[in-house]
Amino acid sequence: MELRHLEYFVAVAEEQHFTRAAERMRVAQSGLSASIRSLERELGAPLFVRSTRRVELTEAGRALLAEARRTLASADAARQAVAAVKGLLRGTLAVGAEQCLGVVDVARLLSDFRDRHPNVEIMLRQGASAELGTDLRAGRLDMAFVATNGKPPEQLDLIPLAAEPMMVVCHPAHRFADSAAVDWDELEKEIFVDFHRGFGAREVTEEECAERRLSRRVAVEVNDVHSLLDFVGAGLGVAVVPRPIAHKRPNQVRAVPLTGASAYTWRVWVALPAGRPASPPAAALLRQAQLVG
Repeated sequence: MELRHLEYFVAVAEEQHFTRAAERMRVAQSGLSASIRSLERELGAPLFVRSTRRVELTEAGRALLAEARRTLASADAARQAVAAVKGLLRGTLAVGAEQCLGVVDVARLLSDFRDRHPNVEIMLRQGASAELGTDLRAGRLDMAFVATNGKPPEQLDLIPLAAEPMMVVCHPAHRFADSAAVDWDELEKEIFVDFHRGFGAREVTEEECAERRLSRRVAVEVNDVHSLLDFVGAGLGVAVVPRPIAHKRPNQVRAVPLTGASAYTWRVWVALPAGRPASPPAAALLRQAQLVG
């Protein structure tokens, strides 16, 4: 089984189209199609259901996809390890990050890394921590900056960077606005603006409320920090967010500390796939992040 065949297979699976996959891999479509047929013969199973508009993975194709990504990532790590011994850091570094972590400046971190290692191609994907964990397990990312309540996700290793308290943000006319602090139990039956499921802050809030048996209604769900603060500032609900987010709009919303013994804390980590060593570029970025932190 050739690595080139696996690369073509992954490209077709992700593009769901042979022509686009061939363009992405910069090869003739006939050559790419021949490689896929050769791989299917070798495995003794069809990998795609072909139609005039798109191609879809068969059950065998879905089983192969995750393993193909892991194999390609391991091969890339092997090449990078040899380059590192020769004193060169090169290759690709696929990084994920949940937005507005506050405790780590991902943009500055990656900019400094690029200055130090110009031969490494950096790719960044922003998303919810749960989605980034899925990409790490599938081999689509080398590492990710994630926020969780501290429970280790399945098949991932977590390296701690920082922890921050949760705060409630509200409209300036809300009953919480002039309070010195708000107890978690006072949030009972408030209407909430919150992130979609999978974001670290949502995970912490839901588990804390469940621990306290507090009922709450999420009326507005968003996938970015600025929209969340916009909706809170418009008076459509309160939100519970970590301190770095709470103080982003001091003229638009009020940020009030939460009191009461908290069972869960918003924590920022570097997440790595469990069971395999970090690639040399990922290991270098991790060292840099720990020094900054």
